[in-house]
Amino acid sequence: MSTKPIHDEHLSSSEEEEEEEELLTPSTSSSRLHEILNSVSNSVEEGDPEQSQNSVADLIDFLNSVSDDALSDPDNENAKNKAFHVLSQLHHYVCSPSFDEVCSLENPREMLPILCEALDSPSEMNSGSSYFVPLLNGLSQVLISIQKRHFEQLKTAIPIVVKVLMAVSSEFDNDCTELKDLYDGALSIANSVHSVCIKQEGSVNEKIRALLGLYVLQIMALASINMNFMVLSLQPLVAQLSSFLPYCGLSYLGLITGSDVDRMIGIAFEDDVDEYVSCLSYVKHGASFSVIWGHISEVVVTAAKEDLGALHVELQDDHMKRWEAIGMLRHILSYLLVPWELKKCAINILICITDANNSQRCDEEQTDCTSYMPNLYSALQAVQQVIMFASESELRRNAFDAFKRILADVPTSQRFDILKALIKNSDSSSMIAILLDVVRGEMQKKNCLRPNDNDMNRENKAHQLSPFWSASVLELVEFVLRPPRGGPPPLPEHGDAVLSALNFYRFVLLTESEGKTNYTGIVSKNNLEKAYNEWLLPLRTLVSGIEAENNKGDRVQTTVDILCSLNPIEMVLYRCIELVEEKLKQST
Repeated sequence: MSTKPIHDEHLSSSEEEEEEEELLTPSTSSSRLHEILNSVSNSVEEGDPEQSQNSVADLIDFLNSVSDDALSDPDNENAKNKAFHVLSQLHHYVCSPSFDEVCSLENPREMLPILCEALDSPSEMNSGSSYFVPLLNGLSQVLISIQKRHFEQLKTAIPIVVKVLMAVSSEFDNDCTELKDLYDGALSIANSVHSVCIKQEGSVNEKIRALLGLYVLQIMALASINMNFMVLSLQPLVAQLSSFLPYCGLSYLGLITGSDVDRMIGIAFEDDVDEYVSCLSYVKHGASFSVIWGHISEVVVTAAKEDLGALHVELQDDHMKRWEAIGMLRHILSYLLVPWELKKCAINILICITDANNSQRCDEEQTDCTSYMPNLYSALQAVQQVIMFASESELRRNAFDAFKRILADVPTSQRFDILKALIKNSDSSSMIAILLDVVRGEMQKKNCLRPNDNDMNRENKAHQLSPFWSASVLELVEFVLRPPRGGPPPLPEHGDAVLSALNFYRFVLLTESEGKTNYTGIVSKNNLEKAYNEWLLPLRTLVSGIEAENNKGDRVQTTVDILCSLNPIEMVLYRCIELVEEKLKQST
């Protein structure tokens, strides 16, 4: 392919615009730029490496001088217009076939920093895919031509490419054609890195494979988030990205548990953890996305050479790997920009691997599960978000099912602490009500069979060892009925939580009274007086005041709604007061 001189399309501009005409005369910067670019093209065509290097050096010096003129005097409109005109001409050249040939034939040591700088420093007027795609394609050609220090050069270029993708893709609509072009350019970079890697041996090959794997996962995440859930348009890209996984030594099991990700980070970045965080912050999202896409598309799972059935069995049989997988999927469920269809698939995976009929439960006495609890707690918080905000009722039901399954997978010794933390860190009245019902359900499991005389000691011991039958449960009631900020809870805003807390308190009081036990301390005189004076009476005063206020004048719909919401609260409240008064009389 022969290269041709680049002609200035702006030379035909109106002569009436004297300032622009001055910019375009043969003695101006426009003419100088064309002279340099033509020199670059001619040197490539003639195969003159020395002249080519000199021309590129002249181009760099020229661009630096134009940039310095514009930056040194921000108020100089002539300098800014000149710089923009030069950039426009350079962009036209970059998009031409001549640029591709230059990239493939020029010294890669010189072209790599030029392209990286162009990618890393776009102007506000050149920030679309039409600016970046030619640069990405050019960079992909240059990477293949690198002769020395392959890993170091790639480690410099990859973060810049990722930075561009993150910045530019967030500005486009989900169905934008330009966005697809941008990710095609990103894929060309992956192909080039792969081509470089297969020619290397030993530790260099291992490091480049790790870097390629991390890059692929980052692109997988960005595409899944920014291009929304479009199976037909995304499937080819995801399938091609997934085809790199076996080469990089990445399996679905290692990705969904995070072990492969940690291994790759250690190989590629060693002790430079901060560098990894700054440039590849979505690789764990990408690891989870890669497995999710495998569940969505047969083409993708085939490209990854994986067996989903074997993956499910492995996770069901190993509770530690299952906990790691649950922790990894939280990245998808907690991220607001992830499409709901992808979150739905993540929920289905959670349900599958926590199948109560197949999942192996851990031996609580022999397993130290403390290190897994923070991630399991975060995962439960993420599932809560789906329960509360998903628009589809089926997804909300499935999310609650997954929530209960994950909770059941947590050892009893840790389960109460997690529920307590979830309650105290929730700002949703409805979710607090749901969580209190879950706690009550756990307590009922321990109390579903009344002990006979022979089993009394065994049952008592089980209650005493269970954190669900301890004084800590009263803290949950107090958290709702007497919030940390003081005073009774706000009504009717927190009506769901208040009603659930009153029912919970009534359940515990009746159970302890009927069983003639006091595991929670609820029937002790001090706790009865505290509940009566600090929780129940102030709440009764509040409810009575709200009712009186809303019974004044005409009843509008809002007033009716408030009174209706208070009715069940008032009924349970008065029943609790009666029970406490009765127990106090018995204690005197």
